[in-house]
Amino acid sequence: MDLRIKRKLTKEITIGQKKLGAGNPILVQSMTKTRFENLDLLKNEIMDLINAGCEIIRIAITDKNSISYISSLIKEGFFKEVPLVADVQFDSELAILALEAGADCVRINPGNIGGLKKTSEIIKKAKEKKACIRIGVNSGSIDKKILKKTQNDIRLAMVESTLEYVRFFERMQFYNFKISAKASSVMDSIYVYKTLSEKLDYPLHLGITEAGSRFEGAIKSTAGLAVLLYEGIGDTIRVSLTDDSIYEVKAGYYILNSLSIRNYGVNIISCPTCGRTKADLKAIASEIEKLTYSIKKSLKIAVMGCIVNGPGEAKEADIGIALGNKKAAIFIKGKILKRVEIKDLLYEFKNELEKLIN
Repeated sequence: MDLRIKRKLTKEITIGQKKLGAGNPILVQSMTKTRFENLDLLKNEIMDLINAGCEIIRIAITDKNSISYISSLIKEGFFKEVPLVADVQFDSELAILALEAGADCVRINPGNIGGLKKTSEIIKKAKEKKACIRIGVNSGSIDKKILKKTQNDIRLAMVESTLEYVRFFERMQFYNFKISAKASSVMDSIYVYKTLSEKLDYPLHLGITEAGSRFEGAIKSTAGLAVLLYEGIGDTIRVSLTDDSIYEVKAGYYILNSLSIRNYGVNIISCPTCGRTKADLKAIASEIEKLTYSIKKSLKIAVMGCIVNGPGEAKEADIGIALGNKKAAIFIKGKILKRVEIKDLLYEFKNELEKLIN
């Protein structure tokens, strides 16, 4: 049985220096959480996201002061390699100003941006700037006319809202756009994205909106995104979490790596522990996670609590550890490299990991 994922080929579009669709890699994106008033912290967050492998960064544009801030960030070179998406709600003028300031893309919500006439002005500016637009339909802000037309069926309303805007963009002869249609319900999101994928061939940005905390949100996002990705649907993803943006990026890559869609960064496999585990594996696994946090090279690392789940079971790992009674084994591809005292384990592991990377 061939379980390899066959992606649907969508139209290729450009966002900054990146290409989406048409078989290009599925990109991981996130959205900053820091307010512009804390500019130094925002700059740190952007750099942390870039270092973690975030491939598209979205920033909320709330007023005209926001425009001067993003203009400054662009001029300072923060978005030289990673595209900037300006997220605009309610105010079409802000979307136009963001494009003039140099944003690579604007995200607009059909349900609150002010109608097709104002949308046409944004499209004209995007054409002029050779920028991208994200049509961002959200279950919580559907046009009341469409809700009435669909008798408050949120799934049909989201599909209809999206199709209405796509038709309008095509009439305007503008095709450099991607689509998101997010709901907080996993099943609603799956239905809407599958329906849109059947009807359209524009790139789709996947996500479950308002998914929740780091734990709950990651599970809900995985439940929805994995179904869609397995069926070949999706060109970019965001795991929306009520937590630091860095965890959104890590979760995104974990999902893609788990489905063998991307091979990026460190994949840590660790046993759940049981009565055979003699040392604090949870703490050791946490330290190894911190140690490997910024590694972009594709590596599989095994963290095993005893000899049962040791080198043999984790022989596919590039490097791993297995805890014993008083000592631990460090192994590579299932072959024991050395045995060390547990108190020296992290130090010895770090040395061997550096040798492996270099």
